[in-house]
Amino acid sequence: MEESARRAALSDLYSLPGHLLWRSSARVGAEIALLLPGRADLHAYAALQALAQDEPLSQQRLANMCGVSGTTMTSVAEALQRDGLAERLRNPDDRRSYALTRTTAGRAAVRRWEPDVRGLEARLTAPLTDTEVLRLRRHLSSLVGDQLDERTPQALLDSTGFLITRSHAVIHRELLTALEPLGIEPRHFGTMRALRAAGQVTQGQLGALLDVSPASVVQIVDHLEDLGLVERQRDPADRRAYRLHLLPPSAAVLAEASAVADTLNDDRYGGPRTRPRVELVRLLQKFLAAPVDH
Repeated sequence: MEESARRAALSDLYSLPGHLLWRSSARVGAEIALLLPGRADLHAYAALQALAQDEPLSQQRLANMCGVSGTTMTSVAEALQRDGLAERLRNPDDRRSYALTRTTAGRAAVRRWEPDVRGLEARLTAPLTDTEVLRLRRHLSSLVGDQLDERTPQALLDSTGFLITRSHAVIHRELLTALEPLGIEPRHFGTMRALRAAGQVTQGQLGALLDVSPASVVQIVDHLEDLGLVERQRDPADRRAYRLHLLPPSAAVLAEASAVADTLNDDRYGGPRTRPRVELVRLLQKFLAAPVDH
């Protein structure tokens, strides 16, 4: 793939707020894996912080306060109970559900994790100025605000990593639902956008372009190939590799998907030249400028 084609594809992808949020959420996940100790994660930390507000709390209320699904919170609650950080009892107000309280170990865990969480925040926001961090949080809060409980702890609302992961979850869910009639998902949409801009590329080049694993590329391309939208061809320069190109029917699907995404983007962020959207895109691009050490 020529450098000009790679730059064209990245320029197109990096103009999409949803794609930037996806990459930013992936960066948060990578940084968490590097910096947070042992079993500590943002979901567990968020739940323990929320429990400090008013104990006991139902799992559903905790899910609302942390901005995650009930299914995710069930997994988090089970892990906290297993690790002795929370106690899960039948909710006295509804015997079909559970309520959680923090244990002494859970309260100690929050204190123990706080320096690591602060370090994570500092590392995540290192590419941004203090003013830019506040502006980015404001934009993200507007995206996710109606998805959070009014009693969501301030410690979470002040976490750039928390707001990015929650914003991505909200936007991804909306686009996933909107694209369902077309038979594709956001990852397929991004792949077709990349192929349209870059032209024919190998599966390896596509993976590098999207920053996803080889296994993920195979799954994405398999789905698009089954739909008759993408074709694999042996690379004449390397018979072990495949080159990918869009098939004619992809044009109509990509046009429809782009129209759907544009409508969602305009509703969520404003038009492509509006100040809030331009600023959000710029801040997310800058947020992604810092490489993750491996």
